[in-house]
Amino acid sequence: MKLLHSLWDFFASVKLAIFTLCALALTSIIGTVIPQNETHSFYVSKFGAKIAHFFHILDIPTMYYSWWFLSLLGLLSANLIICSIDRFPGVLKIIKADNLSVKPAKLSSMSYSQQWALTPKQRTAIDIGAILTECGWKTAIQNSGNDQIFFSQKHPWSRTGVYIVHISILVIFTGAIIGHFFGFKGSVMLPELKTTKQIYSYKTSTPIDLGFSVRCNSFGIQFYDNGMPKEYKSSLTVLEGEKVILEKDIRVNSPLTYKGITFYQSSYQGYKDFIVRISNSTNGDTQEFVMPFQEQVRWEDKNVQFGIINAEAIGQRVVRAKVWFKEGDSPATTQWIDDSQSTTIETGANTYTISAKQMYATGLQVAKDPGVWLVYLGCGLMLIGLYMAFFLSHKRIWVCIQSDSAKTTLQLAGSTNKNKQALSKAFNTIKSRIDSFVEK
Repeated sequence: MKLLHSLWDFFASVKLAIFTLCALALTSIIGTVIPQNETHSFYVSKFGAKIAHFFHILDIPTMYYSWWFLSLLGLLSANLIICSIDRFPGVLKIIKADNLSVKPAKLSSMSYSQQWALTPKQRTAIDIGAILTECGWKTAIQNSGNDQIFFSQKHPWSRTGVYIVHISILVIFTGAIIGHFFGFKGSVMLPELKTTKQIYSYKTSTPIDLGFSVRCNSFGIQFYDNGMPKEYKSSLTVLEGEKVILEKDIRVNSPLTYKGITFYQSSYQGYKDFIVRISNSTNGDTQEFVMPFQEQVRWEDKNVQFGIINAEAIGQRVVRAKVWFKEGDSPATTQWIDDSQSTTIETGANTYTISAKQMYATGLQVAKDPGVWLVYLGCGLMLIGLYMAFFLSHKRIWVCIQSDSAKTTLQLAGSTNKNKQALSKAFNTIKSRIDSFVEK
């Protein structure tokens, strides 16, 4: 029994909380300074073989998932739970206490206390309830014969602020655990006009089935004059079987979310292939082709042949392409087309509109975190708890009037759990109002 009591005191101690918080802060700094989730060769080249081996023993490359870091989080969680269980009943007892049953002798011993001797005329004239109300205090009254006790308090539940912070940390931990075990993070490089049902895990590179399909309809990019990318976006379609569920253009910081899975625009990759769109303006036939550079492609049903025979590029970016086009026995035609622009070609009885653009693949970061809403809830609770703990205080005011055959005594007293300056200001305001009646 003594051992259990010692263990309880250990886990409920403030010293343990300070130790675990300092240890977590220190190790988090280490995890920030030392790159995480890199290959063993990376640590050998950067820190040397011996230090890299030491890192491997302590799981430094995956520190936030190591047994010792998770043990620190578990120790902090146990400390918060047991500390709250140990101390909260006493706090609740203070909040729910019958403050009208306080003894006058206890009021005299409080830090903020003042007494007045009242004449019968002053006793009749003074209205303590009205004074407290005017000063912004909602009053409860208890009468006992000729004696009266007035009590008023503000923000009694502010005492629970620290325990709301405790709960918020545990809620955040719970959300993180749910996200770790039931969520995933991955990526996929999805070419234009292609569809995928799976992505690849960041950790293991194993495929993860999405449960639906995502198609990249198109990828657009704008460049600065110096050739650096300015903005890029992807047009995505979510499909269930052949049914279109959702369409959205995504950009950096403007993701697409479906069934709790979020797709973020993160990168892109340019190909040597081209996407060529041909429309017969005469009959309205339109077809889109993905074609390799300098290879001939045939539009089978239309007796049309075409290809990209040359291109001009700045770095890896194609700025214009030279299109070769031929219909039937008509002479072949060649034209330069700016990237993503179109041109018109007339061949006998038909007129064709042709556009050509470099083909890209959109790089998507994909994440599912079913615990994220618990994390958001925990952060909200933490803000509420911190506000209550640091900016509110439980202030209490008593006024006791005792009368006997010889005299009448009025006693004003106040107490607070913190922020004595605020109580002092409120106490002096009430005191001044009472003084104004007593001095008449």
